[in-house]
Amino acid sequence: MYPFIHIGPLTLGTYGLMVAIGLICAFFVMRADFARRGVSADAEAIIGITGLAGLAGARLYHLLESPAEFFADPWPQLFSTMGFAWFGSVIGGFIALIVLARKFKIAPLLMLDVASAAAALGYAIGRIGCLISGDGDYGMPTSLPWGMSFPNGIVPTTQSCVEWGAPANCRVHPTPIYEFLIGLVIFWILWRLGARFLRSHAANGLIFAAYLVLTGIVRFLIEFLRINPRSFFGMTNAQTASLASVIFGVILFESLRRRGPMANRPRRA
Repeated sequence: MYPFIHIGPLTLGTYGLMVAIGLICAFFVMRADFARRGVSADAEAIIGITGLAGLAGARLYHLLESPAEFFADPWPQLFSTMGFAWFGSVIGGFIALIVLARKFKIAPLLMLDVASAAAALGYAIGRIGCLISGDGDYGMPTSLPWGMSFPNGIVPTTQSCVEWGAPANCRVHPTPIYEFLIGLVIFWILWRLGARFLRSHAANGLIFAAYLVLTGIVRFLIEFLRINPRSFFGMTNAQTASLASVIFGVILFESLRRRGPMANRPRRA
């Protein structure tokens, strides 16, 4: 594993580097989506502000999952480069997009639709950063041939292996790779759905609803392979958030679908 890349006196965190690459790719997707919809918007500013809001939300959500530990010594944890939660990034990014939609006079649901495919791709690429750095996003021990070990990662697998009753040098599920591959599929589905809904003049918001459902289902299932502690009804915090995402996405999708094409709002608010 390579948590850091050293170039002379410069040290770069591989996770942060892959997140930056993910944001750049998301920018190109968002710009192309705006173009095919005939919407004039500053994709650079939107993706930059949304990306920062997503990272802030991901960090805060992760910290508030263990509030007692956080408030006991908040400042060092607040500015640490370790520990980010996927659902927190969704919340932070959602808030930023709603504010930016108002600023750029774009219908909010249209803004969320455009951001969905971009977010799916950016998230997938960011997961490669988790893999390279070995930041603890791996799964439980496995004997499958593609299992991996992270003895030199930011969060080594050795302790987790022992806790699971496996040898210290055991291999684990490389869940970041799973999420990367599935994230690419979700990106492709959302992009194709966008083209289809444009041709049929479907309501704004359907792509965002599909994003919530697809990403929620994937994260819910991936958590069965992860080593996160259980909290609500035997589910992890991420599974609880994922379930809420799926439910909200289904309700939004059905509501918009039943209203039909006439529910579509003008492209400019």
